[in-house]
Amino acid sequence: MKKNLVLTVGNGMMGDDGAGALLAQMMRQSPLEEWEVLNGGASPENLLHRVRELSPQRVLVVDAADMDLSPGSVRSIPLERLDDPFLFTTHTLPLTFLIESLREFIPQVHLLGIQPEVVAFGYPMSTSVKDAVAQIYHELKNGQGDWESL
Repeated sequence: MKKNLVLTVGNGMMGDDGAGALLAQMMRQSPLEEWEVLNGGASPENLLHRVRELSPQRVLVVDAADMDLSPGSVRSIPLERLDDPFLFTTHTLPLTFLIESLREFIPQVHLLGIQPEVVAFGYPMSTSVKDAVAQIYHELKNGQGDWESL
């Protein structure tokens, strides 16, 4: 059992909101030694039981988030910033619910945001977001992941 879990969030049919789904796909096609992956889609709270079964020591939640940065920018989002009205995600329940629920049984929970360019039904994912997802994959693969904080 791996001690690290990437929990991706987002809808692959909504342009750049599919960043998490793309990362999950990359991690399933080329698994990383230190990381397990679950694609939570637009309702990641539905996988809380599965996360509990895996019992990781660390969970990295990856999601497209409007942080008012250039498209493709990646930032570690401090958990206390989740209530910021200027931080926008598109999900069934607010990410605060997911993060708070994970923190009840996971020692380390981190949130990584990717700035989208376009989030709209039927739009393709932008090149800047695809590049950001590839960069995150390579950093996880190489044991890096000290992302700049928001």
